Amino acid sequence: MEQRKMKKLVDSVSKIAHSFKKSEVECLIQLFDSLVEKQGGKIANAQLDRNTFRGILYNIFGMTDDMLMNRVFFVFDKDGDNYVSIQEWVKGLSVFLRGTFEEKIKFCFEVYNLTGDGYISREKIFDMLKNSLSQQSSEENEEGIKELIDLTLKKMDYDNDDKISFADFERAVKKDQLLLEVFGPCLPDTKSCLHFETLIFKNKMPASF
Repeated sequence: MEQRKMKKLVDSVSKIAHSFKKSEVECLIQLFDSLVEKQGGKIANAQLDRNTFRGILYNIFGMTDDMLMNRVFFVFDKDGDNYVSIQEWVKGLSVFLRGTFEEKIKFCFEVYNLTGDGYISREKIFDMLKNSLSQQSSEENEEGIKELIDLTLKKMDYDNDDKISFADFERAVKKDQLLLEVFGPCLPDTKSCLHFETLIFKNKMPASF
C-alpha cells in the first residue's frame, strides 16, 4: 500500500481504536493486508474470512473451542456480513488485547449471548459448557454441567428469571472477576497478548504467520 494511502487509512482507523498508537495501527493494517493476500483477496476490498480469522485465534492465541472461536469472529464482525474489515479488525483487537475491564465485560457477554437476544439462557449455558467439557464421558458430563449451571445461575441470575441479562453478568463479574470467562475462554491470556504484540509491533513476524 502506498505511503499516502496508508497514512490516510491509519489516521481514519486510529480514531476508532484509542488503545493503539498510530505506529501500532499501521502494523496491524500491514498484518491484515498480508493475511488478505494469503487468502487470495484484493487489498482494495480487504476483508478477512472466518477461516483465516479462526486461524489467528488458534495459532497465536491458542484458542481451540470451535463455538467460542466462531462467536469471537461474530463479535468482531459488527456489520454481520461474514467478513472482518480493516476497521473491525483493529477496533476488535483494541478490546481483545487492551480493552478496559468494562469493555471486556461487554465483549465476553456478546460472545456468550449466542442468540443475540440480550440474554444467556440455561439452554445456551448448557451448550457452551458441554462444548468446552466434551472430553469427559457424556453421562457424567451432562450431570456435572447441570449442577454447574445451577451454581452459576444462583451466583449470577440476580433477578431470578432463569437467564442472565447483561446487567446480571456485569454485576456478577464486578463482584468476582473470575466469572468474566465463566462459560469458556474468549479473551487471550497475558502470555499470548505479549507474544502477539512482540511479533507484530516489533516487526518480528515470521513469513509463515
